[in-house]
Amino acid sequence: MHVLAVGAHPDDIELGCAGALMRHVAAGDQVTMLVMTSGDRGPQGARSRVSEQKEASRIIGAQLLWGHFDDGAIPTGRESVSIVDSAVRDLHADVVYVHAPDDSHQDHVATSLATAAAARRTARILYYQSPSTTKFQPNVFVDVEETVSGKIDALRAHWSQVTQCQFVDLEAVEAGCRYWGNRARITYAEPFETPRFVWDIVPSVAKTVAPPLMEQAESADPVPMARVTSLHR
Repeated sequence: MHVLAVGAHPDDIELGCAGALMRHVAAGDQVTMLVMTSGDRGPQGARSRVSEQKEASRIIGAQLLWGHFDDGAIPTGRESVSIVDSAVRDLHADVVYVHAPDDSHQDHVATSLATAAAARRTARILYYQSPSTTKFQPNVFVDVEETVSGKIDALRAHWSQVTQCQFVDLEAVEAGCRYWGNRARITYAEPFETPRFVWDIVPSVAKTVAPPLMEQAESADPVPMARVTSLHR
């Protein structure tokens, strides 16, 4: 799949869905991160946050794009929609991750609205949670037990935010994944709201292969269990 994750500032995507993105990368999907501003109004200047975002994207294994809007002034109209729309179209995005729309930060809201408009023909849209999200009722969960440590590493690359921003607490981030994992009946999870999610159910390879193998096992000489197991794989 072609995956697009959109965030207003450096570290937003990592906080919301880095674990899921790393699962996509591990599955062979092409992942792109679109960051709408350089976050120059944060604790550090634009130069450091840009370099931090580049390092975090490298850790995740994603391509990085920039929206080049001013921090704190992402527009809500055609200009921002066209930036996201170009990314969705050029990347042939199959799934889009973005901020949940109920948020107290104006840049997060503008980014969410612009992305929803740009991805109006996309079959899978997932809203992620931010520290400033005001209302969030997740109905989709991604198992990130294998990537939660990578999520923390990607956030640690944003050292200016981790050391100087009260909203970024790595222990709290990991605890949040554990909390949502418990809600989802797994160990660690990232939560998402979705306005639209098409689930494409495909035949299982194991079920397709199993009957001939069983028939062969019944008609041939007895086969050790270990050998049958390896055939199923």
